[in-house]
Amino acid sequence: MAKLNRNTLKLMASSAIVALAGTASADQVFNDDVIVDGSLCVGVDCVNGEAFGFDTIRLKENNLRIKFDDTSSSASFPSNDWQLTANDSSNGGANKFSLDDITNSKTPFTIEATAPSHSLYVDDAGRLGLGTSTPVVDIHVVSGNTPTLRLAQDGSSGFTAQTFDVAANETNFFVRDATNGSTLPFRIKPGAPTSAIYIDSDGDIGMGAGTSPDTALHVSRSNGTAKILVEDTFGTTATRNMLALVNNGGSSITMENSNTSFKWRIFHDTASEEFRLTSNTDSDEEFVLDTSGNLTLEGTLTTSGSCSVGCDRVFDAEYEIMPLNERMDLMWANGYLPNVGPTAEDGPFNISDKMGRMLNELEHAHIYIGQLNDRIAALETRLATDAN
Repeated sequence: MAKLNRNTLKLMASSAIVALAGTASADQVFNDDVIVDGSLCVGVDCVNGEAFGFDTIRLKENNLRIKFDDTSSSASFPSNDWQLTANDSSNGGANKFSLDDITNSKTPFTIEATAPSHSLYVDDAGRLGLGTSTPVVDIHVVSGNTPTLRLAQDGSSGFTAQTFDVAANETNFFVRDATNGSTLPFRIKPGAPTSAIYIDSDGDIGMGAGTSPDTALHVSRSNGTAKILVEDTFGTTATRNMLALVNNGGSSITMENSNTSFKWRIFHDTASEEFRLTSNTDSDEEFVLDTSGNLTLEGTLTTSGSCSVGCDRVFDAEYEIMPLNERMDLMWANGYLPNVGPTAEDGPFNISDKMGRMLNELEHAHIYIGQLNDRIAALETRLATDAN
């Protein structure tokens, strides 16, 4: 027999391998690097003449998985197994792409089919886009209607389930309590000014006060609108405590005219428990009300009450003055001056009205004195005449 050359032997060996592979489906083990100059198709549905297009590696069959089976056995080396899974293998399962933690039977990452473009996008600066391929901040969320972040405590750790949403749209930025009727306890309208609400490092809260609030709550405006409204819209009519100042000692309210630096101060004195009103012009209290109801004023008291009993009208020519004896009888019968009226010994009374009535009685008294003086003068004249 003629001796076969080397090339002929190689061709025969290759043909035998192909024939065996086709009949026995034996595994092929390569003990050296494998380089494929072209594309690679893996899977039972790959065909001869596969049209790869631009595909470099193609997996083709009805169950597609790439598994990372780490065989590390030393306790000091990581050995977790991972898997890339395309679609569920069960009938009616999900069309999705997942990263599976095989060792711990978990799926930490999944993308469902038909998810929109740029559902998750990380740009070259590490910024995360959700719904955008051009994130401009660390996390950039884009949606056509109210982009929302949901914070849901699901009860799996033993705590009561509670869900809050943080969202924004053309109407407002808001926090929504999704568990309790979707109420909106916090909202910010578009166009709100800078530092509309500002919490300083010491806990002071500024509302329009810039970045340096001076007190626990500092409200500031520059357009004449600075004010505080405390309103209760409950339907039942009742007296309610709407403002409380509580302190370990007295408390005060200061009202200052910033144009003149003049101040009025209303305060509750710590030592005496008196209610006082004072200004910054001197050290004296202009108004002091003690716990017994005694009132001390530094100046005079002027009232604007009406004089309901005529006051100076007693001097009008048409005013009819009751004869003195009738007025005396009425006074003794009633136990009080007719125009003053009764005055309770230990009860309150209208000081403005009472003073007007006392003035009227005083004017009556002076008229009666004048009348008596005229009678005395007439009697003295008669006596002098009779004596002569």
